[in-house]
Formats: sequence, C-alpha cells, structure tokens
Amino acid sequence: MSMKNRSELREISMQAIYQIYIYESSNIEYELNKVIKELLEVENPFVNELTEGVISKQDEISKIANKYLVNWDIDRLSKVDKAIISSAIYELKYMDTPPLVVINEAIELSKKYSDEKVTKMINAALDKYYHEEIDGR
Repeated sequence: MSMKNRSELREISMQAIYQIYIYESSNIEYELNKVIKELLEVENPFVNELTEGVISKQDEISKIANKYLVNWDIDRLSKVDKAIISSAIYELKYMDTPPLVVINEAIELSKKYSDEKVTKMINAALDKYYHEEIDGR
C-alpha cells in the first residue's frame, strides 16, 4: 500500500464519480462509501469530501458548468468529462485548494482521459468560472 499524492487522489475521486454516474444512469443502487473503497484501500478525507460533495451538489455544479460551457451542456459531455469538470468546479467553490492547481489538475486528467477539443473546452469553462466568480470575491 502506497501513500497517494493529491493528483492521484483527485483521479480516484473522479473515477468514483464516473462510476456513480454509470450506476445512476442505469438505475443501479450503490453506496457511496463502497464505491470509494473499491478504488482506494485506505479511507481518505480529501477523496471522501470531493466525491461526496460533487454527488450531493451535482445540480448546482451542473448549473455553473452550463453557464460557462459555450454552446454546450454538461449532460452532453461523456461521463468522464462530466466527472472531471464537476470535481474541479466543486473544488474551486468549496475547498481551499489554490485555483491554479485545481484547473491544472483538471486539464491533466482531461488530457489523460479525453481528447484535445474537450480538454480545451473544460479549460476555457473553468478559467472563465474562476475569473468571473472566484477571483473577484
């Protein structure tokens, strides 16, 4: 068992959120903690907060995403891309991570799991959200 860094923990949370989206779209019952435990052998407060936060605030997160995704809708994104942008919006809005770190990590996950066009779209939406709603508080 190895200690995971924040980047790895973010990726695990994104994978858990992705899995939950699949369960929800297929009307499969799930327990959030069991989904996380399948991906992470040791409980981690960061993963728990990020994953639980995204799932509990998905409606609010989707509204924010839709405001900043130009000519697009979060529900048209793949479940992986939705998980990436939702995690980043939650972390920007509710956690104390430096915004530049959140946005860069989301871009790196998108580069790993998505195509360049979607990565650019996620980057633009998060950048605009940050400048309009986070930076100016």
